[in-house]
Amino acid sequence: MTDARHADVRIIAVANQKGGVGKTTTAINLGTALAAVGRKVLILDLDPQGNASTGVGIDRSARDVTSYDALMGEASLAEALVDTAIPNLALVPSTIDLSGAELELVDQERRAFRLKDALAAPSIAGRFHYVLIDCPPSLNLLTLNAMVAADSVLVPLQCEFFALEGLSLLLRTIDQVRGGLNPDLEIQGVVLTMYDNRNNLSDQVAADVRNFLGNKVYNTVIPRNVRISEAPSHGQPALVYDHRCAGSQAYIRLASEMLRREEPHAGAA
Repeated sequence: MTDARHADVRIIAVANQKGGVGKTTTAINLGTALAAVGRKVLILDLDPQGNASTGVGIDRSARDVTSYDALMGEASLAEALVDTAIPNLALVPSTIDLSGAELELVDQERRAFRLKDALAAPSIAGRFHYVLIDCPPSLNLLTLNAMVAADSVLVPLQCEFFALEGLSLLLRTIDQVRGGLNPDLEIQGVVLTMYDNRNNLSDQVAADVRNFLGNKVYNTVIPRNVRISEAPSHGQPALVYDHRCAGSQAYIRLASEMLRREEPHAGAA
C-alpha cells in the first residue's frame, strides 16, 4: 500500500450527511472499544462543531493545533495529536475555525487530497491500527477529503422513516468518489443506531436496510440509551462513563464484529 494506505493502518470515514444519527457517538465509542482490546486508535475530528473532541474530554482551551491547521498546511497531524485519558486512544481535535476551511481550500491545489497527504506521514500511518474520521453532517469538501483519504466509509444510520432516502444519496456520493478520486474506497458497513425494539418502525427500517445492502449491514444494532446521551456532558465515551449500560455493550459487540469481519487471519496487531 502507498500514500495513506499504509499496511498497518485502516482509515475509516464515519459519515452521514444527516445530523443526529449517532455519527460522533459511534466514532467515539467504537474507537474506545477498539482501543480497549489493544488497537492503537486515532479519532480525527473533522467536524467544526468539535463534538468528538469534547466527547473524549479535550477542553476547547487545549486545542492549540487542530485538524484545520493540518488541512491548511500550517501544521502536521502529528503536531495536532492529543493523547486522551483512554489508553491507546489519541485525538486530532477541531474547532469552529474548520468551518472556514472549505472556502479557503477552493482555490488550492489538491484541495480534495489535503487530508490524504497529511495522513500519509510515517508519524501517523506507522503509529496507529485504526484512524476514525468523524465527518461533518454534510457532503461538503471536508467530507470529500475524508472519503479520498479513507479505505472505507462507515455509515451510522438512524432507524427512522427517511433513513433509506438519505442512505441512497450518500451511496451515490461514495460511488462518485470511487469513480475518480479514490477508486479503492469501500463501504465498511452500515450501523443501525437509535434502535427501539418497542417501535415497529425500527424493525421495518432495519429489515429494509438489510434487504437493500445485505451483509454490509452489521448484525449489531445500537439501541436508544440514556447513558449514551449523558456521557458527552461528562467528557467521556459511554464505555468509560458506564461500561455496563446497553449502549456501551452494543459498541463493544460492534467492535468485536468489525474485528471478526476485518481480521479473520487474527494476526493483525
